[in-house]
Order: sequence, then structure tokens, then C-alpha cells
Amino acid sequence: MNRRNLLKTSGVGLASLALPQVTPTGGVASLVSNRAPNRQLRIAHLTDVHMQSVVGAAKGFARCLHHVQNLPEPPDLLMNGGDAIMEAHGRGRSSVERQWRLYNEVLAANNSLSTLSCVGNHDIWCREESTQALADGKQWAMDNLQLPTPYYSLDRNGWHLIVLDSVQANTNGSWYTAHLDEAQFDWLKKDLTNVPATTPVLVFSHVPILAACVFFDGKRYEGQTWNVPGRWMHTDARQLVDLFHQHPNVKACLSGHIHLTDRVDYNGVSYYCNGAVSGAWWFGNYQHTQAGYALVDLYEDGSVQNQYVTY
Repeated sequence: MNRRNLLKTSGVGLASLALPQVTPTGGVASLVSNRAPNRQLRIAHLTDVHMQSVVGAAKGFARCLHHVQNLPEPPDLLMNGGDAIMEAHGRGRSSVERQWRLYNEVLAANNSLSTLSCVGNHDIWCREESTQALADGKQWAMDNLQLPTPYYSLDRNGWHLIVLDSVQANTNGSWYTAHLDEAQFDWLKKDLTNVPATTPVLVFSHVPILAACVFFDGKRYEGQTWNVPGRWMHTDARQLVDLFHQHPNVKACLSGHIHLTDRVDYNGVSYYCNGAVSGAWWFGNYQHTQAGYALVDLYEDGSVQNQYVTY
């Protein structure tokens, strides 16, 4: 069958086809569509706002929100990636109340987008480092973020979105380590099992599941050993990577926490660490990373484009 007869019998116009690959014998090997995949969802991923009543944080956050919504093609959804406030750990209750009040006031006055959130470690009020104190403080953060549960999932425009809770109390009762507790991990396994194999999945966590930038935050190489604290990257990364391997429709994982930007492609999944709205906690750049947010485009074919935008 030559190319003319193929097009004639298939009824497909030339404009909708890419140039075919031709075999050494002159036959047509394959025909690939030129049509670009349709974008199904655009998300603005704003993480590590670190709202506080000094150094212009409120004005900076408002400026960022206006920048997001005045893009030529604004996003469909805003995702707060955690650490919405500067610091709740070890602070007095009145200080934490002021931080939350300011964050919610700025968000309400300057944002019209549908908003999702996850809990960051700085959001959790914990005067005493105990399992119960962390649980109580996390609940207060969830109340301010209007979250009924610390982890959840939803379907939006052909994609399945999963929001995880990275911050778990240490087994010795001290402050946190980044991982999923047993109940959350079981929930995640069931959630992924219930997602149709044809539905692409995007995962959010505050702490990176897998990242390269964690090796460049501070003095990480000492005594001929690279070291990464368990608060900086998920200690259960191996288990999560193995779980995602069982579900090839998991396409990407987005995080914040480190205030740096990177992309790690591993075993078919792209892991993005998306900087910080606050940069260096509202004091300029943090290393190479300017204050910014990520613009995340999700397509019908399961592809993801993650672009870091400064404002």
C-alpha cells in the first residue's frame, strides 16, 4: 500500500498526519498524529509562603496572588503546598493566631481561584515535642486551612490529584520525621488501586518524596558521607517509589519545603521541588532560587509541564 492509497482509503486528511517513517523498501512504517495533546488542567503551586507580620510578607503574598491571576492564561486551581505561616512550632498561641489571621485575610482579599492545601511542618503549633501535641497542632492548622483530613484525593478534569501529609511524629515522641504513617500508607495503596489505569495521577506533598536539591542545602558532605536529614526528604521514599512503580499512571510528584528548585526523573515519575513564594523567608533569594511559584500544566495524554515563575 503506498502513501496515497493509504490516505485515500483511511479518509484521513494530510493536515492531521505527521510525515511517515519510510522503510528501506519504500513502505510506510508508521503514521504519527501531529495534534498536540489538550491541556486539561492548569495549577498554580504556591508553597512556603511563611506569612508573618514583618518584612512585607503580606504585601509580597498579595503581589504573588495577583501575578498568578493576571497571567495571559490563568490557572484553574491554586495549590498551597504547606508552610503557609512563618513558624508555629514553639511559639505562643497569640503569635500563631496572628500569623493565621494574616494569611487568611490576604488570601481572602486577593484570590478568587479554587484553592487546595496541604499541611507543612511550620503550620503545626507544638509547644511541647510530643505525639499528642503535634496531633493537636496539626488539627489547628487543618482548621485554618479548612481541611477535614490531613490527606485526601480528588478527581479534576480527567486527572486524579492526591495530597499527602508528610509530617509525622517521631516514635520516641519528639518532633517530626517526613514519612507516611501506616494508616496513611494503607489509604494511599487503596486510593491508587481504585484509580482507573487510564487516569493520570499527580501527587502533592510538603516535604519532597525524592529530590536532588536536599544535597545542596547546608553542609551535606562530611567524613566521606553524604547525609540528608529525615526532615528534609521522605524517609519512606523507597516504599513510595516501589508503590508508584505498581501504578504507571502516577506521572509526577510536587513538593516544597527546601525553598530550592529541582527536577528528578526516576523510574518513570518526575519529582519537582518548587521553590518558595517567600524565597529566603522574605529576605531575597535562597541560594540560586528567587521567590516564585510553579505553573503546572496537565495534559490528556498524561504528560506534565512544570515551570517555575518569578513574580
